[in-house]
Amino acid sequence: MISVSIAGASGYAGGELLRLLLGHGDAEVRQITSERFAGRFAQRVHPNLRGRTRLRFSTLADLTECDVLFLCLPHGESSRRIDDFRRLGGRVIDLGADFRLRDPAEYERFYGGPHPRPDLLGSFVYGIAELGRDALVRADLVACAGCNATAAILGLHPLYRAGVADSAVIEVKVGSSEAGNRSTPGSHHPERSGAMRSYKPTGHRHLAEIRAALGGDIHFSATSVEMVRGVLATCHVFVNRDLDDKALWRIYRSAYAGEPFVRLVKERSGIHRYPDPHLLGGSNYCDVGFERDPLANRVVVMSAIDNLMKGAAGQAVQAFNVMHGLPETRGLEFPGLHPA
Repeated sequence: MISVSIAGASGYAGGELLRLLLGHGDAEVRQITSERFAGRFAQRVHPNLRGRTRLRFSTLADLTECDVLFLCLPHGESSRRIDDFRRLGGRVIDLGADFRLRDPAEYERFYGGPHPRPDLLGSFVYGIAELGRDALVRADLVACAGCNATAAILGLHPLYRAGVADSAVIEVKVGSSEAGNRSTPGSHHPERSGAMRSYKPTGHRHLAEIRAALGGDIHFSATSVEMVRGVLATCHVFVNRDLDDKALWRIYRSAYAGEPFVRLVKERSGIHRYPDPHLLGGSNYCDVGFERDPLANRVVVMSAIDNLMKGAAGQAVQAFNVMHGLPETRGLEFPGLHPA
């Protein structure tokens, strides 16, 4: 068994990660931390785990050594304490944003200040297995991608890989759990009411990740909608040649043939003919679809994920599996719910 601990296990991503690791056949969860809930049982914060574990939250100061330490901490905490975390965990998987970028100037531009540990930027492997599986096998330090970035990158990667994309405009619709919103102070339920509201029309931090992964002329905005879980990215890609459906299918099949968690969704009819995040709740899949514009050199790419799974905890467990030579789907077999 591989011993694991979760620093920051009381948030949404930490709770999902705990749920997955408790059912993982090769992982033993030793410790979970929360400064606020130290001493309380996990089910106090994550009621879906009633009867699944008797673990109690401890503080960061109480952490002991383990094989893999997962970090689900507020922004900035990982980088400030990374030396301590590396001493505790033989391998570190960070679900936060601290080490996703390699360029210190880009970090300062998008995060509003200098990086606390610029010497370590570039030491972390970006956690999207579909883009960097070979690097993950050798990695001791992993930075999981942002949820919006994950959806956009997986949707667009095949076109950029094939060299046919000139530019892209990405609009994502996101659920309330992405920002960790609460319905009332101190509660742990995502908001379920309220009209559509602007989330980040320009300057979103995930744009830096998308540009770093794909390159090129890319623009991004995000809007929060009435949904708890999920990301739906609608990407308008302006291509440099005329591509018919057969050519697009070849490009996407070539990129994702054999990928266990990317599904191409493009049906001729029906209400589920394109990706829908409502069908992915609790699953680690990214569904990708596309439609060419017959009036212009434009391809509309749609990609959907559960932001707490493929965009966070599921991605982390997938990376964990790759790093340890385990079946990539271990602990991630849940297909999602329908109806949802």
